[in-house]
Amino acid sequence: MQHFKTLSDYTCFNGFAPPENPLIHLVECAKVDTCNMSNEEFTGDFYMIMFKKMKSGVIVYGRTKYDHENGSMSFIKPRQIMKMDNVELEENGFIIFIHEDYLNGHSLHSEIKKYGYFDYEANEALHLSAREEAIMWDLFSKMVTEYNNNEDEYSRDIMLTHLDSILKYSQRFYKRQFINRAQLSGTTVSKFNEALYSYSENGLLKTKGLPSVKAMADLLNTSPRYLSDLLRQETGKTAIELIHIFLISEAKNMLQASENTISETAYFLGFENPPYFSRLFKKEVGLTPVEFRKQFLN
Repeated sequence: MQHFKTLSDYTCFNGFAPPENPLIHLVECAKVDTCNMSNEEFTGDFYMIMFKKMKSGVIVYGRTKYDHENGSMSFIKPRQIMKMDNVELEENGFIIFIHEDYLNGHSLHSEIKKYGYFDYEANEALHLSAREEAIMWDLFSKMVTEYNNNEDEYSRDIMLTHLDSILKYSQRFYKRQFINRAQLSGTTVSKFNEALYSYSENGLLKTKGLPSVKAMADLLNTSPRYLSDLLRQETGKTAIELIHIFLISEAKNMLQASENTISETAYFLGFENPPYFSRLFKKEVGLTPVEFRKQFLN
């Protein structure tokens, strides 16, 4: 697999014009110019933000394919496996390449890592309305204008200000997409709880241990980060918090309805470390498992 440490190496390999700045590159893709890349998998030391209306072709990143979707944005982080094959566009698109070194010393260096959509899968791309597309194109155009100006002491801050706006708008638009998705397909939290119940009923707590966010995401055919963000939008709680709530609910029932020891209860629920189970129970309930059980013995 090819790995690119610099944007110059990457653009040269793919036949793009060399970047004006070695650490940031803006590419506008026309219908007649597929803006295609090598059809081989690659990684790089840079972020990629793409807007495309695809007519044909396949984009692959993470574990999944993104095929023939219109008006979507994708977000790829450094060293994430990426591939584009025979992409043809319905309309113009754009790609923003930002080498991670371009962010050094700026607040975006750490803030960009907080945007969970850089960990989403290809089939979880951001689908934009016409109004949202116009906002993104306006911000991209402002970046292009500054990019083509003579560089001075303000250039980088201005570019990163526009980039920061793109990231913040993307976060806002994803929240809108989460709400629309819930209205169209039912609440994710219901499906999540059903998956947890099935995990328990099938005896997987004893055989596979505590349910992980990744295991639940796999059952729901989504990525762990997208699942957590979607659940937080619906419930205010992350996937791991909801897993803990489910386990404690099961524990309370077992402590009240059975004579199993605290350790036996912990092991039955998939906890390999009973003291960890007791600490989590105390945190969630306000009582230790022993104290909780005594309430019903009295």
